[in-house]
Amino acid sequence: MNVETLRWHEGRLELIDQRRLPLEFEYVACEDAVQTAAAIRDMVVRGAPAIGCTAAYGVALDARRHAQAPRAQFDAALDDAFRVLAASRPTAVNLFWAIERMRQCHAQARRGATEAEASALLALAHQIRSDDIEINRAMGRHGAALIADGARIMTHCNAGALATAGHGTALGVIRSARDAGKHISVIANETRPYLQGARLTAWEMVQEQIAVTLATDNMVGYLMQRGRVDIVVVGADRIAANGDTANKIGTYTVAVLAERHRIPFYIAAPLSTIDRAISDGGGIPIEERDAAEVTGFRDMRWAPEGVGVVNPAFDVTPAALITGLITEKGVIERPNAAKIRALFEH
Repeated sequence: MNVETLRWHEGRLELIDQRRLPLEFEYVACEDAVQTAAAIRDMVVRGAPAIGCTAAYGVALDARRHAQAPRAQFDAALDDAFRVLAASRPTAVNLFWAIERMRQCHAQARRGATEAEASALLALAHQIRSDDIEINRAMGRHGAALIADGARIMTHCNAGALATAGHGTALGVIRSARDAGKHISVIANETRPYLQGARLTAWEMVQEQIAVTLATDNMVGYLMQRGRVDIVVVGADRIAANGDTANKIGTYTVAVLAERHRIPFYIAAPLSTIDRAISDGGGIPIEERDAAEVTGFRDMRWAPEGVGVVNPAFDVTPAALITGLITEKGVIERPNAAKIRALFEH
């Protein structure tokens, strides 16, 4: 696709408003860290890598806004930007990874002029964005080797160009397989309750002219039982040190069913999604979102008033259910703590 999930335009950050896809296509402009954090929190932008890139630009926006201020005021503004952005969403570790990189840049540059630091922070945000695209393409190349010609690939949620700076993680693997000349098709689970599969993944695949079939989440077992799924490839929002993986709610169910039907189940994610400070999936914070996402959609309500609602945005798939982890450094079969630790030792 030629569309850009996020772009820097005339001194501001512009994001595709993913809440409106596929019916409408428009960009939302962010001019400071508060607006950027709101865009992350309100799902204008989503997907762990895209959230990380967006947060980096949010810091850069406030640095530019205060570039002419005295050092103490500049530093206070950046501290506020780091705080408000870090509070936007709790599960996607790429958010905190990107903020930490911007913090390190700030620490290294704070003895110099504020204008020079603001330029350095914007340059780093641009670098994080361009690096993400290249990392996704590297993952795509590694993952494409796992895809057989004629494969029917199931994916859950959206881990495509819309969830990254470009190309995508799980959908990047699919794109790369197609670009390698393989004849493939995709089964996109609708991904209740926010319908990222129905609204976003299906839209991306249609734009790419890749054959795609939309399935409701509770059809997964039926399709696998009937032999209509050859491989599963999904993304991730945070991976613990032992390989346990948090992804969109429903992923664990897909993994359990894939194990039952002996279907390979792969996670495609960059190294920045691995949180080595968390030993296992039990330590991954799970975001609980607004009940309105379950009781209806936009202006339509289908659940009765007064009903109780549970709405975790993510679940955790144990490493034991994961066939392999596709990273920019290659494919890690049956990930565990030792294999993941080795990824960072070279």
